[in-house]
Amino acid sequence: MPSRKQTESEPVSEPVVQTTETQAPGKKGRPTPKRKDQEAANRRPLVVDSKSMSREEKARRKAERAKARDAMLRGDEKYLGQRDRGPYKRFLRDAVDRRWNIGEILLPVMLVILAGSLVNIPGVQLAMFGAAYALIAFGLIDSVLLWRRTKAKATEVFGEEPPRGSASYVVLRAFQMRMSRVPRPAVQRGSELRRR
Repeated sequence: MPSRKQTESEPVSEPVVQTTETQAPGKKGRPTPKRKDQEAANRRPLVVDSKSMSREEKARRKAERAKARDAMLRGDEKYLGQRDRGPYKRFLRDAVDRRWNIGEILLPVMLVILAGSLVNIPGVQLAMFGAAYALIAFGLIDSVLLWRRTKAKATEVFGEEPPRGSASYVVLRAFQMRMSRVPRPAVQRGSELRRR
């Protein structure tokens, strides 16, 4: 390494860049665009202006959305969300849909209990609150038993433990009313549980 004295006394020479014919193909042949211009060229509206769309375009998009929703409700794998896809999730849905669940009658009964609790008789109010807590407890016990049976059957059918999050998937579906489940039930009550 040269000393400081040597570097101060010697003039520093700039490296010479040679331009030859062989380097020309590597060049892009145009100036680099400014960042601001590139971002402006790539900018698109997040929401499409519905006023600028034609009636035919609006009707086409509406028909596509309706078709996708119907397919999702039927359980078509292509249109299902990531949470509902796959044979394992279909098996878990069928396990819930093939039986009566206490959780699915919970909402209608709770509305009746709420109406009964508005009666200004202390004995009736106490009975309504007792019924509500008892129904919730029975619903939870039923869900735990459902999950244990479903887990054992799924392990037997698929040869492996259910994936993580399957218990909450089963329990949440069991607490929904049958007509409001998405995707819609594909099996009848009392049908045999098997892999489809």
